[in-house]
Amino acid sequence: MSNLQKEDFSAWYIQTIKQADLMDYSPVRGCMIFKPDGYEIWEHIQEAFNQRFKEEGIRNAYFPMLIPESFFTKEKDHIEGFSPELPWVTEAAGEKLEERLALRPTSETMIGTAFSDWINSYRDLPYEINQWANVFRWEKKTLPFLRTSEFLWQEGHTAHENEESARTRTMRMLQIYKEVIEDVLAIPVYEGQKTPSERFAGAVDTYSVEAMMKDGKAVQAGTSHYMGTKFAEAFDIKYLNRENEHVHAHTTSWGVSTRLIGATIMVHGDEQGLVLPPKVAAKQVVLVPVGPWKKNPAILERLEELLQELKANGIRAMIDDSDNSPGFKFNEWELRGVPMRIEFGPRDLENNHVMVKMRDKDGKEAISLNEIVSHIPTALDHMQARLLESARENRKQHEYTHINTLEELKQHIEEKRAAGETPGFVLAGWDGTEETEAKIKEETGFTTRNIPFEPATKKETCIVTGKPATTTVWLARAY
Repeated sequence: MSNLQKEDFSAWYIQTIKQADLMDYSPVRGCMIFKPDGYEIWEHIQEAFNQRFKEEGIRNAYFPMLIPESFFTKEKDHIEGFSPELPWVTEAAGEKLEERLALRPTSETMIGTAFSDWINSYRDLPYEINQWANVFRWEKKTLPFLRTSEFLWQEGHTAHENEESARTRTMRMLQIYKEVIEDVLAIPVYEGQKTPSERFAGAVDTYSVEAMMKDGKAVQAGTSHYMGTKFAEAFDIKYLNRENEHVHAHTTSWGVSTRLIGATIMVHGDEQGLVLPPKVAAKQVVLVPVGPWKKNPAILERLEELLQELKANGIRAMIDDSDNSPGFKFNEWELRGVPMRIEFGPRDLENNHVMVKMRDKDGKEAISLNEIVSHIPTALDHMQARLLESARENRKQHEYTHINTLEELKQHIEEKRAAGETPGFVLAGWDGTEETEAKIKEETGFTTRNIPFEPATKKETCIVTGKPATTTVWLARAY
């Protein structure tokens, strides 16, 4: 990591996203403006998920942003979980509303009400939809992309005949999240189940994929929830089953948000600024004329030809023919994280090649003009793979499985901080009680991230009590 990354990771993060021109601050506290380069990253994430959702037979829909207060009171745990974060609309057209309307924190209540009308028979099931939307949670402490009062996300909602079908969907979505986050964003994740205290409000079981940032902190990258029949009972989602009986459906919900953009920046960024995986970069290739190129029209003409060839091959590319100096341009595109830079000047024209610089590698490589179009997709794929491997290596270096007591955890945290290093993720035994979970958080600032499906090491004793552990959990500080 760079010095600023080590000394003040949050400052480095803010500096990086500002220099890369991804966002701007809004006049409304805790809200942000997505600038085109930032929003286009989100569009590529949407494309990756939409492709997989449609393959699964899941269709997109859209529901109103305003939710009547009475909808929330139908599911007690749900409203208790969101109550502190809800912004309310109390007046409209100069008149006080008879019933307050919440800006949606999530849409279970609205969609549950719709499902109760739409679902009548087992023939209607499974009913599976997804919504791309904005949601509101009035956060006290905010950080662009990672935690804002308004953010963008997708939320999937499904209803099923039975528990088996609903649980199958819950776990399948978790796998899709893992697949996209690792394959498209090049971020390795830990899959597992959330502890009861970390469960989604009103869910029976919550599962998550957790990612480690370059500073060792955790980001909850995606969650999938099995809701059982709790929401169906609250919102009267009943259907006539195969035995001609009216029974409640089993429901699920699952979502990822624009915090994935923040995670991508924090996992791959370096001392120069942003490093974007090619699959989500707004521009994958920037073509830069160099030397006295304005005196030789053939240089720009050849770059224009190359640009059209790249676009025809589905490569997102552009030419920077601005009046800025080559050095300024190189620095600018490094800051913005563009995966590949191609330089082309009089000498390159004479030698029939271009100079290629990959964002994640030192040095440049000469590639023949005859081969450059076929070279680029392969080079971008190799960079995508390198970023994932590098993130896996960083994660491996900051996983700790040898800590068995709370005192050892405290000592570990102190030693790492004193050395200017991250305490990372710690695998620990846990007795399953909320008391011990709360004590870990209170004394170390670490929280349970999830209970891994396949822990690297099974822990036998609880890190707090020393008694036999009922499970093994990942612990870390989280954003």
